[in-house]
Amino acid sequence: MTDKNKDLIDQNLQDLNNDGIDRRGFLKCMAWAGTGLVWTMSGGIPSSWAFAKTAHRSGGNGADFTFVQISDSHIGFNKPANPDVTATLQAAINKINAMSRKPDFIIHTGDLSQLSKPSEFDTLDQVLKGASAKQVYFVPGEHDMLSDNGEQYIQRYGKGTKGSGWYSFDQKGVHFVGLVNVANLKAGGMGSLGHEQLEWLEDDLKGRSASTPIVLFAHIPLWTIYPDWGWGTDDSEQALSYVKRFGSVTVLNGHIHQIMQKVEGKVSFHTAMSTAFPQPAPGTAPSAGPMKVPADQLQRVLGITDVNYLVSGRSLAIVDSPLDSGSLPSGNGGGSGGR
Repeated sequence: MTDKNKDLIDQNLQDLNNDGIDRRGFLKCMAWAGTGLVWTMSGGIPSSWAFAKTAHRSGGNGADFTFVQISDSHIGFNKPANPDVTATLQAAINKINAMSRKPDFIIHTGDLSQLSKPSEFDTLDQVLKGASAKQVYFVPGEHDMLSDNGEQYIQRYGKGTKGSGWYSFDQKGVHFVGLVNVANLKAGGMGSLGHEQLEWLEDDLKGRSASTPIVLFAHIPLWTIYPDWGWGTDDSEQALSYVKRFGSVTVLNGHIHQIMQKVEGKVSFHTAMSTAFPQPAPGTAPSAGPMKVPADQLQRVLGITDVNYLVSGRSLAIVDSPLDSGSLPSGNGGGSGGR
């Protein structure tokens, strides 16, 4: 990663040493909550209901597979916004392990580490070893490419991938594509896929039936949320033009540490919460970065995403689960993560 890109990241990180949140108070709030939304996608059109109301529903029973998305673990971060990100990642893994049906895999949508140090990746690996889902899929965040242009990331998590780490795989009729949009950040920190990756994506999708459900996942959102903070991908429009012919497309991202959703035609966009710390809503602070939150509110702004997929209905049900008290609904689901 260039010095310019490093400077962009440094500018977006706020020093919150005086926020008054102590480690004991923070971790006390790391029990799991049962609030959030369940999203069901059918033909690219999502419907939703409150997560708390899923107790009387099937909770994913009958789904053909389950995967869990986690994002932005930022292992190595130690500011008061969260002085123990390893503990909150472990809380996420404990929640995943408590699911009545083991997820088929996990997708981690980037910023595994804070400074791309070997020790940070080692810690991440150790925590993920305890996950009930042993298959984890990764894409890098900009923090995973700080020291060596992503070489360590590729060696650990990107073997067999193309370019700076993009790849695809199939799971029971669903085609998953992991994209990398952090290797060459544009002005203001906007993500970029680049010509080589776009050509690969077009070729990867050729010949696939329009009825094939598509899941794209990348770190920075593939839709423009707030360009002033770099919350978008400069050339995403071209990438999304390749999936317009498909009947069901889901796009999963991280980076902004909060839930945002949009439906555009048959494409549903969904950003995930972080397991490390929240960030402010677009335009509500001088810049993006770790946000000071009262301890009794932290459980609402950290979490994971559980996705259930039913082949027969060509649908995805997405459950965002913040940190608080409670549990995920039982059932066959699909979440994100992987290795």
